[in-house]
Amino acid sequence: MATAFMCFFFFVCTITISLATPAVSWKKAAAQHQRSDDDDTAAGTIFPAIFTFGDSALDVGNNNNRFTMFKANYLPYGRDFINHKPTGRFCNGKLVSDITAESLGFQSYPPAYLSPEASGRKLLIGAGFASAAAGYDEEASISNRAITLGQQLANYKEYQGKVAMVVGDEEAAAIVADGLHILSCGTGDYLQNYYINATVRRRFTPYEYSSFLVASFSKFIKDLHGLGARKIGVTSLPPLGCFPAALTQFGYQQKKGCVRTINNEVLVFNRKLNSTAATLQKQLPSLKLVVFDIFKPLHDAIMSPSTHGFDEVRKGCCSTGAVETASVLCNPKSHQTCSNATKYMFWDSVHPSEAANQILADAMIVQGYALI
Repeated sequence: MATAFMCFFFFVCTITISLATPAVSWKKAAAQHQRSDDDDTAAGTIFPAIFTFGDSALDVGNNNNRFTMFKANYLPYGRDFINHKPTGRFCNGKLVSDITAESLGFQSYPPAYLSPEASGRKLLIGAGFASAAAGYDEEASISNRAITLGQQLANYKEYQGKVAMVVGDEEAAAIVADGLHILSCGTGDYLQNYYINATVRRRFTPYEYSSFLVASFSKFIKDLHGLGARKIGVTSLPPLGCFPAALTQFGYQQKKGCVRTINNEVLVFNRKLNSTAATLQKQLPSLKLVVFDIFKPLHDAIMSPSTHGFDEVRKGCCSTGAVETASVLCNPKSHQTCSNATKYMFWDSVHPSEAANQILADAMIVQGYALI
């Protein structure tokens, strides 16, 4: 309770400054909340741990040893990450969660739960449970051989037991209750399922499918809350109609603008997501739930690329040209990429570059003050 009061007090005093320099302000805020234990990886952080769920936007390596085509444990993925090595992150460098962890004062990144590093005291700063190709649509997740949201929750429950063995039940419960939980899901449900699966389109209209997905989101949040989580942030859908995969699939690659129909359907989903989140907040008074709007910051950058430092927003750095019609991922047999990924909005056909992730992380950090 004392920590929560101190966080709130600091937030009130610094919100004006924080809106101007979000990442720096979070670091300053974190410095006011030193942990009393000897875990320097989590010292000086507002949240004791970070937990990530969902899809490839937050997958830090859980799919590496799975029998699935959705992997990123090969070059050129990771070419701009630590030691220029692939880790399973679907990016040239850092994910939004990595940048967020740094901004919050973490000295290392929470490990992928299914990785060898996820053991002992290394689990005290949290873990990543996300799996590439997972979605709100469980059937699609299963067909993609992803770790479903239900299994991610099962892994999370198992994680809690492991942490309790290290620090005891009371401290483990506190880490969970005070930890920051981030969910990113839905992109694959549309781009890798609904828009390419005639069976699903015959079963659902776009409006019905968005309702179906949001109902799944609601269940996930209730179940996550039931496991002790109290501070949860979920990303909205980004402007999928502007993604290289969508531009190629719908014949817009050589045209200007985005696929308006897709973006309009994304906005319908986002409105339902926000409405459902507000309802959940009322139903679960102990819950702090924030919907991070990532549609606007990404769309703004796509519409005014030079203003945000980008030269290319319609093609991925590692999958430009014809390869985008065959796969949304980088080609493991060809490491040919653009020379400077910081000038590209997208790394491959569906995943932002580290430069774009920085824009999203900055936006999320400002919005995330409600979770303190």
